[in-house]
Order: sequence, then C-alpha cells, then structure tokens
Amino acid sequence: MNQALLINRPAFSSVKPQEIEQQLDVHLAHCRQVIDALSSVTEATWDSLVQPLEQAHNAMNLFFSPISHLNSVMNSDELREAFNACLPKLSAYSTELGQNEQLYNATLALHTSDYFQTLNTARQQQIEHSLRDFKLGGVSLDPAGKTRYAEIMQQLSKLTTEYSDHVLDATNAWHKLIDNVDTLEGLPASAIAAAKQRATSRDMTGYLVNLEFPSYQAVMMFANDRSLREEMFVAFSTRASDQGPHADQFDNTQHIENILKLRAEAAQLLGFESHADYSVATKMVQSPKQVTDFLNDLATRAQPQAQQEYAALKAFAAEHLGLNDLQAWDIAYASDRLKKQQHDLSDEDLKPYFPANKAIPGMFAVVGKLFGLSIEQVVDADVYHPDVSLYCIKDADNKLRGEFYLDNYARENKRGGAWMDVCATRQLIGSEIQLPIAYLTCNLTPPVGDDPALLTHNEVTTLFHEFGHGLHHMLTKVDASGVSGINGVEWDAVELPSQFLENWCWQRESIDMISGHYQTGEPLPDELLEKMHSARNFQSAMQLVRQLEFSLFDMQIHLDSTPSSPTDVQGTLNKIRQRVGVVPAPEFNRFQHSFSHIFAGGYSAGYFSYKWAEVLSADAFSRFEKEGIFNQEVGKAFLENILEVGGSRGAMESFKQFMGREPEVAALLRHSGLAA
Repeated sequence: MNQALLINRPAFSSVKPQEIEQQLDVHLAHCRQVIDALSSVTEATWDSLVQPLEQAHNAMNLFFSPISHLNSVMNSDELREAFNACLPKLSAYSTELGQNEQLYNATLALHTSDYFQTLNTARQQQIEHSLRDFKLGGVSLDPAGKTRYAEIMQQLSKLTTEYSDHVLDATNAWHKLIDNVDTLEGLPASAIAAAKQRATSRDMTGYLVNLEFPSYQAVMMFANDRSLREEMFVAFSTRASDQGPHADQFDNTQHIENILKLRAEAAQLLGFESHADYSVATKMVQSPKQVTDFLNDLATRAQPQAQQEYAALKAFAAEHLGLNDLQAWDIAYASDRLKKQQHDLSDEDLKPYFPANKAIPGMFAVVGKLFGLSIEQVVDADVYHPDVSLYCIKDADNKLRGEFYLDNYARENKRGGAWMDVCATRQLIGSEIQLPIAYLTCNLTPPVGDDPALLTHNEVTTLFHEFGHGLHHMLTKVDASGVSGINGVEWDAVELPSQFLENWCWQRESIDMISGHYQTGEPLPDELLEKMHSARNFQSAMQLVRQLEFSLFDMQIHLDSTPSSPTDVQGTLNKIRQRVGVVPAPEFNRFQHSFSHIFAGGYSAGYFSYKWAEVLSADAFSRFEKEGIFNQEVGKAFLENILEVGGSRGAMESFKQFMGREPEVAALLRHSGLAA
C-alpha cells in the first residue's frame, strides 16, 4: 500500500517577528487542550493516547523550527527579541509536560498492558523512552521539587540562549579594515579578494578581515604579518569574555558559572550525583568513569606522538621561520609551512580542485551511488537567503524520501560552525506520512567575484559530515516521531553516520566525483592525492589530544560542579591542558567562553561523543575498505541497519546488525596513524 505523503515546508517569507509570540501562544493552548482531553482516556492505546499529542506537537514544531533556525542563520534584533520571548513559554510547557502525572500513569498503564506487546518495536521503544523521559523530567518529585525544577529549566533556557547570543555578538563586534594590501602578504589571492569584497559590501575602501571562520583561518594560516595574526588570535580566543578587545562587553563568565550550578542542582533533584551522571543516562556509555577511562586511554596512546609533533614544529619554526618563541598565533602558520616542507602540500594547493559547484553535486553522486539514491534541486522554493537551496532525495524506485535546505556560506548575523537541524520529522499524521526535512548549515568560504566558491579539503569534509547527519534524519523509515531519524538515537552514537561519510573524501573513486579544477575541469592529479594521503595524519596526534582536552574538560566541570559552587572552570581547564595538551595556551585565552557545543548546544557532558562515535564510524568503514567502497550490498546493509532504523532500537544493536560484532578501536587508531 502506497501511503500519501505530506510535505510540510516552512513558509519563510511569511514569518513576521511581531506575530511570533502570539502564534506560539495559540499552539501551546492547543497542546494543553489535547493533554486535558487525554487525562480522561480510560483505555490507553497508541491512537487514543500517543497519537493526538504527537500531532499537536508536530504542528507546534512545524511552526517554531523555522523561527529557531532563522534566529541562528539570519539573526536580527527584532527576531532575537521575539525568539527570546518565546523561550520561557516553551521551557514552562516542556517542564509541565514532563511532570504530568496523569500522562505518566497513562503511559505506564499502556506499557504494562497486553496491548503493548502488539505494537511494533519502534512504537514500543518510543513508549519506553517516554517513561524514561518522564523520570528525567521530574515526574516523581514532590510539589516543591517540581516547582524548583521548573524554575531551573526556565533559567537554563534563558542563560544558554544569552550565552549563544554573546558569542554571535562578540564575533560580529570585531573587524579590522586594512588599507595597505601588503599587510595581507602571504594570503592567497582568493582570500585577499574576499577581504576586498567584504569591505566593498559595507561601502568601505580597502580590505576587511573579521572573525567569521573563513576570514580568521586565512589570516592565521597564511599571513606573514605576525602582529596581524596575534591581533586576530587575541580577538578570536577572547570572544565573549573578560579579556581581549571587547573585554567584559559580552562576558559569559557568570553565565558559565550559573549554568554549571543549575545543571548540578537539577541533576541532584532527580537523584543523580552530578550533571555528568544525568547526561550519560540517555547515552550508550554506562558511566562518567567509563568515559574518562576511554578518553585517558586515548590520551596515553596519543601523547608521546603529539609531543614529538609539537617538538618538530618548534624546531622547524625556529630554524626556517625565525620564530624562536613559537606562540599560539604562530601554530597554524608554522604548521602549514611545515606541511609544505614535509609533504610538499599546503591546504591552499587543493582549493582550485574543489569548487563548490563540483564538490556539492559530486557529494550527491557519491551518496547516490552508495545508497541507490538520486538528489535534485527543488526550483522556486521559498528560501530565506539567496545562498540557500532546497533539494529532495528519491530512492531507486523514484520514491520521495526527504528534503533539505542547504545553507553553505559564512555571512554576518549567522552563527558560526556547521550543523544539521530538524525541520520536519517523518511520522504518521492521520493516514499520511509526513516526510522528513532537514536544515544543513555550514560556514564555508563564500564565492568571490565571478569565480565559484573554492573549498579547502577540510571544508569538503565538513560538508560530508553534516550531510551524513542529514541522511540519518531523512532516510529513516520509522513512522513514530520519537524514534524517527535522529530522534531517540543515543547522543554518543549520533555522530556515527556523519563521521562515517567523511571517509569518502579520501578515496580515489569518490574524489574523482567531487573534484575538478574550477578553470579546466581536470580531476585532482594523482600526485596531489598521494600528497594528501601522506599528509593525512600530519599532526594527527596533536589534533587528537586537543579534542581529548575539550572532552575531558567538559566531563570534569560537569562532574565537579555542585548546586552551591561551580568548579573552578579556568583551573580545571589549565590542569587538563597540563596533563594531556601539548600546545601551551596563553594566559588570556578564554576558549570556554565560546564553547557553544556544551554551554548552548546539546553536548553538555557529552562532547566525548565525537570520539566515541569515531570508534564506531572508523570500524564500520573498515567493512567497506575490505569489500569495496561502493559495494552495493554493504551500502544497502548500512542503509537498512543504521540509517533507516533511526532510534527505534539501541545503537549498539544496530551496529552489531551491520558489523556482526561489537565495535573495536583498531580502525580508529589506524586511521589516526596511531596503530603502532
């Protein structure tokens, strides 16, 4: 039976900030009405208890997800004000829902009934997750505990949003206009042209550099002017803090402390020793200790090599660059020169071969070949910026599977970084299937003049990473929204498809599909590919210990903070850096003040997920290495056992179905050049 498909795209052009709050009130009132009606349900079934609320929540999500997305990618004072006014209402509703005892008891009755056994596994899993989430939402607390928990959630919602706003505002606040092009000596012509274009777009004469990542990275990596590198490094590494050019103006210090205290208090209210213990309750790992043991074990393996890599960098910088006192703002610059010397390769050498107008269709072709899909642009779609395009994915039978908005380039008033977000979730609405829609957002180097955007290989990898998340969301075949796509997937497994897909950025067969010189169309030459492979693990141990530093820091501050006192954040970071880091950080560095992943995103006491999932993704890819990177059967097995099942079963179970065994760390060590 072919079910009718529902495609619920956002109407971006009709979003009016002044009407948002009032419209949200209507949705919330409807959700509360539905909940009231459910409290009188006597015979709890999926259709009588779960489905009505699913549909009300879906309508609210379809309304609010574009607003939340626009707040991240087209931020304005008016929109921010409307968005921030909505957050306390959403937080209050969410807490109220999680603490609704009648709803909890009805769900419990459904779970213990004979009828429960007749449900498919996805629906059973969603109901089990619901019961767990009720407990984690404070349903069992006494009235005073419930009130306090609700207050904490309200405050956290406000603090984490303000934290994120501060980072965006601090990033936007700094720029430098350069009138003499000689100051930019060393930068590639494309980066200089971009700086000029940036100035022109603001009616300025000269060259404008700012803290958007493509601009910042170009200066740090290529500018011969050391004082310019230092100035930009200081501005970037002190954003939203008590240090640097905008010291105290957007300072997140107090926000960090308050967030940590409130998270600790909420965890203790729910019976957990710490926020770290609370965080792992919904993950694959069993305890914070298992996480720290895993991270420390990787650190022990990587550190000797990381120290050697750093020593080699220092020696090279002193001998060849006259930098006898290597500083933080010299690292990227000296590393690029050393890579050039050791491997005859600079990041800049590859850019002409990865124009966005070749890499993006090429990525679609890679995924098409791997999973039997076709991807095409949807013309005349309602988008929110000229850079944005809408695409649809179809399977081999030409059946529509999902859609996604692709927003690739860095610009002002757009949050930094790269991410995938849910626009619409696949689920059953009445007798129709609502198709999944995703937002895929990057901050890649924008096009300059008439040339296409030329991407670094690293940017291409980022694109593949986010597309992996998107496929996980869009290719699901699960119709229960709580476990459809990425919903209900343990957070430390959610990075599996994204990191897995990055592997196709390194294989000759797939590189031929994603590369082509922007002027001649010639594919990436063998010689350059060989250099890429020989340089693949250049400073890989240094990069690994940096990731471990972030992960251990995140876990430690959430383990040690209590409701009455946050841990000494800077002190904890310094200690971890001394123990596992190899590159000294300057006194003024305030990395934690813009660490949005853990203070404004979903990664609190969960940043380790990147490394944990990398074990899974490297191991899963090893099967393709053995059986062929475009082996149709293996591609189909990955599609059916990982991507299509979403959160309808545990991630470990899905992994074992695909690999026939539990994960092993060997492939990760081999890929990182640490196998020996």
